[in-house]
Amino acid sequence: MPDKTSYQQLQPEERLAIASLRLQDVSIRAMALILGRSPATISRELMRNSSATGYASVPAEARSTARRSAGRRPVKLCLQSVCWRVVLTLLDWKWSPQQISGTLKRMYPTDPTQQVSHETIYTDIYAQPRGELRRQLIACLRHGHSTRMSRARGTDRRGQIPDMVSIRVRPPEIEDRLLPGHWEGDFIKGAGNQSSVGVLVERTSRLVLLAKMEDATAASALAGFSAKLNSIPEPLRQSFTYDQGKELARHQELAAATGVSVYFCDPHSPWRRGTCENTNGLLRQYLPKSTDLSVYSQDELDAIADSLNSRPRATHAFHSPFEVFAATLASASQPQGAKH
Repeated sequence: MPDKTSYQQLQPEERLAIASLRLQDVSIRAMALILGRSPATISRELMRNSSATGYASVPAEARSTARRSAGRRPVKLCLQSVCWRVVLTLLDWKWSPQQISGTLKRMYPTDPTQQVSHETIYTDIYAQPRGELRRQLIACLRHGHSTRMSRARGTDRRGQIPDMVSIRVRPPEIEDRLLPGHWEGDFIKGAGNQSSVGVLVERTSRLVLLAKMEDATAASALAGFSAKLNSIPEPLRQSFTYDQGKELARHQELAAATGVSVYFCDPHSPWRRGTCENTNGLLRQYLPKSTDLSVYSQDELDAIADSLNSRPRATHAFHSPFEVFAATLASASQPQGAKH
């Protein structure tokens, strides 16, 4: 009896036997018994793959192969396709598969042949055979720990910052991202915590600014953050939210130099600056933890920020932070009577 738990396509030698038995006028049930197949399988084979002149094994094999090929969906990301070359370019620009997928759908809303899901991109990357191409593609993806290490580990050794204003009294419109001009900040550290870069992120647009820091002292933070905040038009620098790192001990001078209101998060509460925390993870593609960050010039840091700011974001319907911030800036620059 044939195995009912699995099925194998008819093989060329079986089709040769069917053709021979057909010439001998053997019944379908007898053929099935001889070949160890279901009578329904033999019946379907004869109906589907016979020609006007009868059944022959070679033409039957050709018809079966053509039918199976026609039933398969075309592969969108074959190595020779234009879409695959576009995906490779955007991966090299450090775009994520989700950003690539969303942007292609926005650019070609009525052309499914130019669209591809992020799952397909991941699948095709990991389906590559072991070798240099596969390593290069995987290196383009964001890597890190499966879970974020908690900041609550160990004892807080940072000391208290005088005259802090708590995030608990921050106006609710900042929390709701209703108005632009509210920034989050942080330091990201290099190898052995011996070097650092200042990070500023605008909460509404997710625009990123990077500031070169000579060290992790309060003096460097004051100089670096002041320069970057003052490069932004005054209407778009309203507040600045930071954790309780001692590098912002001179926050009152920062507020006086830039006009921003400075707020501090509760200890061990990185989620209160969730935009900056997420941005830090994106920046680690460019500034890995194991490297010396002091080797980057301000021009190089600006280029990294430009690269990140030009990448589409799902939260902006796959528009980039540059696009969203430019629209915000244009709106803020209009006279009050000119707005509609």
